[in-house]
Amino acid sequence: MNNTRRKALESISGQLESLKEELESLKEEEEEYFENMPESLQGGEKGEASEAASSSMDDAVSSLDEAVNSLNEAAS
Repeated sequence: MNNTRRKALESISGQLESLKEELESLKEEEEEYFENMPESLQGGEKGEASEAASSSMDDAVSSLDEAVNSLNEAAS
């Protein structure tokens, strides 16, 4: 792999890493929202939606982490 493509991969990897950090922050906010919700709401529709959103964001964080790792392997 030439330096131009390697640098492009490293740039994309850095962008994905930044997006992953933003997503982790949003996930933490959603988890905090759920934790501060009254127990009566946690078991209801709002609580379930919040938990589902947190779970989906966690899956997305894992996917971005895998993508970053794959790009780093490709660039090395």
